[in-house]
Amino acid sequence: MANTVEVLPDKAKLIERCLDLVVAKIEGAIASEGRCSLVLSGGSTPKALYEALALQNLPWDKLHIFWGDERYVPADHPDSNQRMARQAWLDRVDIPAENIHPIPTTSDETADAQKYEREIQEFFGIAPGEFPSFDIILLGMGDDAHTASLFPHTEALQVKDKLITVGSKDGEPRITFTIPLINRAKSVIFLVAGQNKQAALAQVFAPEADPITYPSRSIEPVGELWWLLDEAAKPV
Repeated sequence: MANTVEVLPDKAKLIERCLDLVVAKIEGAIASEGRCSLVLSGGSTPKALYEALALQNLPWDKLHIFWGDERYVPADHPDSNQRMARQAWLDRVDIPAENIHPIPTTSDETADAQKYEREIQEFFGIAPGEFPSFDIILLGMGDDAHTASLFPHTEALQVKDKLITVGSKDGEPRITFTIPLINRAKSVIFLVAGQNKQAALAQVFAPEADPITYPSRSIEPVGELWWLLDEAAKPV
């Protein structure tokens, strides 16, 4: 596992560095495989990245978009991760509709989690029980060290036999990638900004700490792991 930590002077430079890295990874995957599978995160920090990606000249027909987690709200809800990414990026470029793979939130959370797992299996041509390797997974981190919808001391952290599971925050369901699925990725890129992340990052980077309390510690992909931080987020 290649683990790289980079600290950028401010949020603008952080987005600029992440953009360069993501574009290079997209182009590399397309060059070697003919397509790129990219998993998006929600939150305020990646929105600026998506707006920057919308201005790039990329072979959109070879890019496939997935989401690492989703709030259990309709696709047009203000809290929807899908809605944010579509408005900031996907609706502004010529990407084929069939290349966009949103998490369904239309029946019940358990059924929709299973449906999304089947869609991923079909996309990669894998059998139940197998774990695919996404080219790029973008992750954020909350000030409680959660990532995707893998929150401290929740059942989702224990799921090892599924690609997708139902997470929970304050009793509200979320659909999320599982830890083993994230850890199969070729590149995982954390994008973390803000002073409110310092304390959690200190625990994530500490020699010893409990991953049930600090879930981002459990992200140890077989491929590359990138931590891109702004100066404000850097642990003191």
